Amino acid sequence: MSTQEKKKEKKYIRRSGAKIMASLVVLLGSLSYIMILAVINGSLGFISAMGVTVFGAMGVAKALGEQIALSYGWIIGLTVGCGLIRGLLRYIEQYSNHYIAFRLLAAFRDKIFGALRVLCPAKLESKQKGSIIAMITSDIETLEVFYAHTISPICIAVLVSTTVFLFVGFVSSWYLALVALVGFLFIGIVVPLISSGKLKESGVKYRAEFSSFSAYFLDSIKGIKDIVLNNAGEEREEEVNKRSDVLLKETKKMKHNITRAGAAIELTVSAFILAALAVGIVLVRNDMLSLGRMIIGMVTVFSSFGPVIAVGGLPGNLTQTFASGDRVLNLLAEKPAVEEVKNGKNFDYENLNVEDLSFSYDGQTEVLNDVKMHAEKGEIIGIVGESGCGKSTFLKLLMRFWERSGGEIDYDDIDIDKINTDSLLKNVTMVSQTTYLFEETIEDNLRIAKPDATPEEIENACKMAAVHDFIMTLPDGYKTQVTALGDNLSAGEKQRIGLARAFLRGSELILLDEPTNHLDMNSKGVLQKALAAYRGTYLVVSHDRAFLDPIVDRVIELSPRGLREFAGNLSDYVERIKREGKIVLRSSGAPKSGGAGDAKTRRIEAAKKREALSKLKKAMSKIESDISETESDLSKAELEMTSPDFFKRGVQCASTTEHYNALKSRLDALYKDWERAAAEVEAFDKQ
Repeated sequence: MSTQEKKKEKKYIRRSGAKIMASLVVLLGSLSYIMILAVINGSLGFISAMGVTVFGAMGVAKALGEQIALSYGWIIGLTVGCGLIRGLLRYIEQYSNHYIAFRLLAAFRDKIFGALRVLCPAKLESKQKGSIIAMITSDIETLEVFYAHTISPICIAVLVSTTVFLFVGFVSSWYLALVALVGFLFIGIVVPLISSGKLKESGVKYRAEFSSFSAYFLDSIKGIKDIVLNNAGEEREEEVNKRSDVLLKETKKMKHNITRAGAAIELTVSAFILAALAVGIVLVRNDMLSLGRMIIGMVTVFSSFGPVIAVGGLPGNLTQTFASGDRVLNLLAEKPAVEEVKNGKNFDYENLNVEDLSFSYDGQTEVLNDVKMHAEKGEIIGIVGESGCGKSTFLKLLMRFWERSGGEIDYDDIDIDKINTDSLLKNVTMVSQTTYLFEETIEDNLRIAKPDATPEEIENACKMAAVHDFIMTLPDGYKTQVTALGDNLSAGEKQRIGLARAFLRGSELILLDEPTNHLDMNSKGVLQKALAAYRGTYLVVSHDRAFLDPIVDRVIELSPRGLREFAGNLSDYVERIKREGKIVLRSSGAPKSGGAGDAKTRRIEAAKKREALSKLKKAMSKIESDISETESDLSKAELEMTSPDFFKRGVQCASTTEHYNALKSRLDALYKDWERAAAEVEAFDKQ
């Protein structure tokens, strides 16, 4: 494990087991009374189980001449009755514990979803989706062990041990009772404390090595093609085997510590049973205790170690429980990067004003700097710039998905931080580069934007987004069920449904992030007409010159140097950039054209351009091949994720989800690379 991984692991485990347990107990809330009922039933149930042997011992003591007030009939009846009551109380205890556990698990999932909704998207974007899924599934289910099989056993052990101590003291001997009490304390507290340290240490190391191995193995699978192409299979296999051996070593250590802890408990129980027996014999030989009462006391002590043995065995299970509890509590305690505004101001969009806007993700490297812009109602503004210059980030800041580092963002002269979140989301809508469709009908997916929309409103929005005709070709039209992850729809079709959502919502300001990424030429034309017909304001991030030219009023260029505004469409912007480029060339002392030498130079330059163009087209072909391969891999991953038992697969679920997200990111990057290459080819063709 690397030093960085070790630091991460060390930073992660910051709560003690006691604090985690206390925090989880507090979350019981209104379910505490059911837990109390479970503890009472469990305690009475175990005492009833002990009653079977204790009343049997009373029968033996009575036969030995001990003065027992109960008759043999009563003794037999109470013995049978204790057995029946034990079964009933055990059922009630288990039912109560699992009722609490599953109610709390549902509440936890609701809390986690609520926390993620608040954290989204600023902090959610930085979290691994696989780890979130693992938290919602395996971590939450692990907590069921705590609520159903940890809290109750501890409380039962305390109550039963106290009852046995008092019973043995009053009925048999306080000396025997004292031996039993010391045994309870030693087995239930001392032994677990001694073993828990080693179990926690081995558990932490095991989880770290398991995580490291899983990440490396998954990385090897994702990169298997490159491994084969570079003939690095043997080296990779050797490293996998090496890491596997380390993981196996840590697994053996953890299992060994658990086994050793169990053996220590059994030996301790045996030692105290022998000690109690020795004390009983001494008391009988010294006429301090009758044989019959000694038998009753000894049988009671012998049969009473069950609850403390259960407590003594908890550290092995609690190691995983504490880790899961810590992760869940960390998420629930995490503060959102952007707080929701509920007591601010409402507005009806008329204009947007941005002044001296700056932003950085890490507080050091600036993504945006000194950005200024103004937009009036009804304008269509194109936003251009190199990939990675912050165009998408700029749109997210306008939605207040992230907290700006400096500057101002005002809607209708109201600072964005003072606007109610609901009002902001009502007036401003963003269509991202990828649209997610839920496993519902097409109509339900559209109603996310406007739940009370009429069928006519839905249909009109879809016509504007050029997706209505396609929907009508589906078997059930708008009632067609979208399969998991929308894998029965193409990327372009999903994108158009996303646009339809924006039109249906009816916001005055619509932010479009590469809206034509997956659209064909006909769909682009329909979308152009839709934007022109829809009376609203648009900020459109796009590399598509043909799409932007007919519709934009102004062009804004984002760059590391800040923002520049250009009056006119994208063609006007390109021409201005070319002119600026020519000025630079002239100032650098480029030779003037003319003469045979210049003709030769032009032929050479033309040859170079043809060669460069050929390389560009080859690069585009390679990118297209990579896109096809990535889309195929993405489809396979989506198919696997549609399996009904997918979310029950633990680590595999997390790994597949992480792989899926990586493929989506790669596909987005490939489309951007293709667009850049296409633009360069287009530029060459026009020269």
